[in-house]
Amino acid sequence: MALVSAAPYLALLNEHDTSLKKYALNSLNDIVDELWSEIANNIDQLEELYEDDSFENRKLAALIISKVYYNLGDFEASVKYSLLSGDEFNIEEQSQYIETIVSKCIDLYTNLSQQKFQDDSIVIDKQLSEIFEKMLKKCFDLKDYKLALGISLESFRLDIVEKILNLQIETNIDQALSLINYVLVCTNTVISNFNFKTKVLNSLIDILLTIKTNPDFFIIFKIIVQLNESQLAGKIFKELIKSEPLIAYQGAFDLVNSGSQELLENIIKYLKDDKEFDDESSEESKLINILTGVPTCDLNITFLYKNNHTDITILNKTKNLLEGRSSIFHSAVTFANAFIHAGTTDDSFFRKNLEWLGKATNWSKFSATAALGVIHKGNLSQGRNILKPYLPGSSGSAHTKGGSLFALGLIFAGHGRETIDYLKKFLDDNGSSAGSNDTDVMLHGACLGCGVAGMATNNESLYEALKVVLYSDSAISGQAAGLAMGLVMLGSGNEQAIEDMLTYAEETQHENIIRGLAIGIALLNFGQEYKADKYIDDLLKKESSILRYGGVFTIALAYAGTGNNQAIKKLLHYAVSDPSDDVRRASVMCLGFVLIRDYTSTPKIVELLSQSHNPHVRYGSAMALGISCGGKNLASALDVLQPLTSDPVDFVRQGALMASSMILIQQNEHVNPKVKEFNKKLSDTIKNKHEDALAKFGATLSQGIIDAGGRNVTITLENPNTNTLNMKSIVGLAVFVQSWYWFPLSHFLSLSFTPTAIIGITKDLKIPKFEINCHAKEKFFEYPKSEEIKENKKEGVTAVLSTTVKARARARKRKDDMDIDEKPEVKEEKVDDKDSDKEPEKEDDKEEEKEKEEPLKYCKTPYKIENLSRVVPWQTNYISLTKERFVPINKSRGNSGIIILEDTKPKEKLEVIKTVRQLNVTEAPIPQPFTLSGDDLKDE
Repeated sequence: MALVSAAPYLALLNEHDTSLKKYALNSLNDIVDELWSEIANNIDQLEELYEDDSFENRKLAALIISKVYYNLGDFEASVKYSLLSGDEFNIEEQSQYIETIVSKCIDLYTNLSQQKFQDDSIVIDKQLSEIFEKMLKKCFDLKDYKLALGISLESFRLDIVEKILNLQIETNIDQALSLINYVLVCTNTVISNFNFKTKVLNSLIDILLTIKTNPDFFIIFKIIVQLNESQLAGKIFKELIKSEPLIAYQGAFDLVNSGSQELLENIIKYLKDDKEFDDESSEESKLINILTGVPTCDLNITFLYKNNHTDITILNKTKNLLEGRSSIFHSAVTFANAFIHAGTTDDSFFRKNLEWLGKATNWSKFSATAALGVIHKGNLSQGRNILKPYLPGSSGSAHTKGGSLFALGLIFAGHGRETIDYLKKFLDDNGSSAGSNDTDVMLHGACLGCGVAGMATNNESLYEALKVVLYSDSAISGQAAGLAMGLVMLGSGNEQAIEDMLTYAEETQHENIIRGLAIGIALLNFGQEYKADKYIDDLLKKESSILRYGGVFTIALAYAGTGNNQAIKKLLHYAVSDPSDDVRRASVMCLGFVLIRDYTSTPKIVELLSQSHNPHVRYGSAMALGISCGGKNLASALDVLQPLTSDPVDFVRQGALMASSMILIQQNEHVNPKVKEFNKKLSDTIKNKHEDALAKFGATLSQGIIDAGGRNVTITLENPNTNTLNMKSIVGLAVFVQSWYWFPLSHFLSLSFTPTAIIGITKDLKIPKFEINCHAKEKFFEYPKSEEIKENKKEGVTAVLSTTVKARARARKRKDDMDIDEKPEVKEEKVDDKDSDKEPEKEDDKEEEKEKEEPLKYCKTPYKIENLSRVVPWQTNYISLTKERFVPINKSRGNSGIIILEDTKPKEKLEVIKTVRQLNVTEAPIPQPFTLSGDDLKDE
């Protein structure tokens, strides 16, 4: 029989006999979940019992109070009394109350522990610590080490993290390495405190170096990139080059792809300064060569040149449809051509359209010349020679010379060692004479070139040379100088530089210079997280809307990829409240940068903003999706963009088209059926005579983006092999969106293009010819068919059908002539004939639909691809390197990028693919053997 009232037990609490009170409390504890509302009326009585120090069961009273408050929904009071209940609070009990309160206790402990990390005076309740320890013990007993590590990391308990990892190293080395990788991922995604993150990374390196047999150096290289630790890298390379040179080479290639220029330069300097390191021996010199980035660039442009699948028909059609005399359309085709041929070294479009190119004037000419830098990006050996006819000293116009200086920087982007001195000399010679139109234009190009080539070098002398140009207070060159200063000091957080730039931004009257400096300050704070907060707050309080605009971009770059809630809240606040449309547009757009790693949540966050009455907010939401979901096949993002591509405002349509192309890059109809529809939308927008110029500009750029790099590159904002942010790509996008104000900055998008290649190389850095397995249907990863082939195919089909129809008509006529009585049958035959024409088409349609519906899945029977082939991001899971001869040195690494291979049959003949650099080296032929006769000597 169920008890209907707690009154009898509550009455016993008034008795003097402690045994009766104890009985009453035990009984109340059993019924509190059903009769808590009645017990709540006597909670004062229970509290008095707890406060009586002489009462031995006071902790049980605290537990009952805790349960009452839990049922009342006052979790704070419930947690307080649960901690006071001591051993009466049984963590092992299976109940919703225990689960909820333990969860709340862990949250409270985590919060206090995080505060204690920064302030030692914080005291954590002993009982709270005990609950935390009990929870960890429970995880240990269940062998759920990942949960234990997650709780410990969130609570900033590095001692427990180290304890778990060291214990696993002693017992199970493979599981230990798996857990270290898990901690590394958590460090990037969960931990927001910069100092704690650094401590964890340093601790992981110490743990990894204690492993005596087969330590995983590739994890160490991942950590080195995040710590920017050149000395540690130098020490590891010194050790590896003697014992495991192939691992050293692979690590060097990974660092080149994900590390900053400053890191690479410091490693090279460290190794060269070390007397024990002999950089003249083959292994050591090869390592230094890899760290310069020259082999990486050579291999990438070889891949892009060899696999170039540019559909020039699309570009030619667009060029013919758009009037070349209009600078906006001329520039649009220029940018599209640059993107389509990015890194392929194929500048034939310009050479075949010299008359069209001649229509370019002023800044369009600047952009057209700079486009050569995008096309030849990474062509370090030939870059200077290609641009020689256009560089200062030639007979060209100032805009051509300025564009060529910018192009030079783009060719050497991220690898500026060979060209920084040349560009800096131009600044030194002309920096103080800024003001005259021609010099200003050339200085503009030189500053942008210095910024791109010297990106993240932290080069003080280059920074000072740019500052001289800035202080000349010329709007044209000053804007580029401010931006370039930020690029050179990228991510350094240099306080003096920020103060200098901010001070000058408040002094100058030129809006262009203020904007250049505002973005420059944002670039300086890249990855600085909470360290940038004081500058963010300062910028957002400014009266100048341009400086507030810089403030929201500082949030974007300082918290890029962190998903930080405070950063998102701040951006959303300014997106809906700032009086300036520019700031509101930028605030929404910047959400894309913060959510790089959590890109699936971007469509949910910006969906309502995409329906805003303000077109600038709608544009910002479109670009936010393009930024965070670039290169990802995310249907929800395309669903949000779909209505924006038909928006009544021209620039919103422009943004939606560009964002959609960034998402759909490298996809074909089999992976995403929307590709066909979208490409038609682009061509229709360009064809439409009544369409606005801005929308046509966006559609043309979109054609360039979706087919970028000969259809062999994608937009990757996170390095897949090191799980670190791709600094160059993020910066490229951040500066590209500034093309809203200054269109030549569109070329910066090329920095975001990452080749999607599998490039297997031997220890001699040669590319062997061999086959690779792909365990899926080939149609999912094939290049889209070119427009020319499609047109020819359509023409061919039409011709066959008309001939067939005529032949059938003649056959019917003959039959009619032979036997008039059978005419009804002929009619019937005509109907059948028509039906027979249709039926196969229906069957074909069904087959096509069936093919489209077929999902991408693993196939046991693979098809073969060659080494140095395109492997798109979603294809890597289906790739397996054949183990006949070549085996990757890092077996846990993804199947993309540059992979060092171990040759298991080194004595067998090796057929290799020549790189672009090797093809460009012209050597004299080896002379044929000959002998001199006596007569020949007499003639002499």
